[in-house]
Amino acid sequence: MALERATALFFELFSGLPRQGPGNATSTRRALGLVPGVGPGTRVLDIGCGTGAQTLVLADCSPARIVAIDNHPPFIDALNREARELGITDRLEARVADMHSLDFADGSFELIWCEGAINNVGVETGLRDWRKVLQRNGHVALTEVCWRKPEPPAECTAFWGREYPAIRDTSALLEAAEACGYETVGHFPLPASAWWDDYYRPLQDKVTAFRKRHGDAPDAQELADRCQHEIDIWHAYSEFYGYEFLVLRVR
Repeated sequence: MALERATALFFELFSGLPRQGPGNATSTRRALGLVPGVGPGTRVLDIGCGTGAQTLVLADCSPARIVAIDNHPPFIDALNREARELGITDRLEARVADMHSLDFADGSFELIWCEGAINNVGVETGLRDWRKVLQRNGHVALTEVCWRKPEPPAECTAFWGREYPAIRDTSALLEAAEACGYETVGHFPLPASAWWDDYYRPLQDKVTAFRKRHGDAPDAQELADRCQHEIDIWHAYSEFYGYEFLVLRVR
């Protein structure tokens, strides 16, 4: 019961946001531009799509056929509803599915897209396990948090040590991708606006309303505190870390 409530609170807080993690349309379009030959026959798998902010950009910028997956049914319902309203259900399908165990035939896709979600399985695990559903010479586009500068302050290091101990610098991330059998087509950092304008500012508003709605409920307030702390850490130390957008090709 406690786990069910915690899950419900989490999705209550993050539902209704324009996106569920840092990113923006400009960066999605830039990364897509690094992938050669995307056309009507290209099959794309968007893993951990959330409500589909980046999925809809992909659909708008290319004629590819897209399958988007997430494990939270309301997110999938929202994306399918948007696809119906836009009249693109013939080439965009959202499904409830588990990124830990992809249920697709080998070689089903030319491109895997994963913004802000590969950390849920780990970069190496994701790149190795997901490779089987890619065509030969297929591509992967992903975002992953990285250190930007050496020797971050202790408070920043402690935060990421708790939240994501696997954080590393960009060079180490690229080396990990190479060790998994990929070559780098290109990479670039997400701008600060992709963190604040498109994610943290809307989340800040949600946190404030969430606190008022749940009054003195300690579990809800604890979740709000964690989100607020994450936002505060970014404001204080964003020069030391950020997301890197990688476009990789299977060797």
